[in-house]
Amino acid sequence: MPGALCFGHLFSYTVNMAETPLTHLDEHGRASMVDVGGKPIVRRVAVAEGFFIAAPATLDKVMAGQLPKGEALAVARVAGINAAKECARLIPLCHLLPLDSVGVEFTRAAPDRIVVRATAAATARTGVEMEALTAVALAALTLYDMTKAIDKNLRIEGIRLLEKSKSPPE
Repeated sequence: MPGALCFGHLFSYTVNMAETPLTHLDEHGRASMVDVGGKPIVRRVAVAEGFFIAAPATLDKVMAGQLPKGEALAVARVAGINAAKECARLIPLCHLLPLDSVGVEFTRAAPDRIVVRATAAATARTGVEMEALTAVALAALTLYDMTKAIDKNLRIEGIRLLEKSKSPPE
């Protein structure tokens, strides 16, 4: 189907097949890792976010660090950072990147909602979008894991890339 590709509430994006060639396919339509060897090495930054949704009482405990499993935000932050570092092992056609930094932040946006935001940066030949998105996904999944015993109506929604940039290295 040329047009929208959608994965429900967790991830969503749209590709116009007529305008955007699929760079991970070779001339025979087989999956292939993109050759970035000819690209210049530049500073690249990507920011992604997603939403962890739970009962207000559950999020009160998360924000206060009072869950039976421990301090969820600290564990989720480390899980997100680790996920970004392991992105090439998790997503088959991703390049292994020398990350300069990864940050994961949590903001209570509503009584039932935490925004999970990740920023990834690298000085490399290809972007860090997948690393930022993976950091958000695994941080949110960690929050889910740490709260599932006290809340049966958890959701993760709206994981998306907010911005990406590149500039010459300093």
